[in-house]
Amino acid sequence: MDIQYAYTILYVKDVPRTMEFYNKAFGFKQKLLTPENDYGEIESGSTTIAFANFELGNSNFRKGFIKSNLNEKPFGIELALTTSDVEKVMRDAIKNGAELLEESVTKPWGQQVGYLRDLNGFIIEVCTPIQNQG
Repeated sequence: MDIQYAYTILYVKDVPRTMEFYNKAFGFKQKLLTPENDYGEIESGSTTIAFANFELGNSNFRKGFIKSNLNEKPFGIELALTTSDVEKVMRDAIKNGAELLEESVTKPWGQQVGYLRDLNGFIIEVCTPIQNQG
């Protein structure tokens, strides 16, 4: 069987606005946006990040789903973005609407890690790549 992880879909209130945020905050370019503006994808490296609006999500799941909300605690899931300059990426993202969740720190294994929330309330980890310990 040939299987690979292809993309992550985040359900959001406003797909074009969210895609604009990820473009301005991180430089990710639009890959696809439906004419109905209810689904879009951005190029974020080897994995695609996709966005679908709440209405599309509700049509996919008969029992509905919990919507991410900046006024609530974040979900226990995050998007991790690696970079060699964590501080600059975090500053640029905050300047473009991200909310600081946790300042960056250096973990015991040497990785620098900081946390933001996007305009929908999703957690974004900004970190250096983990160095091979072997």
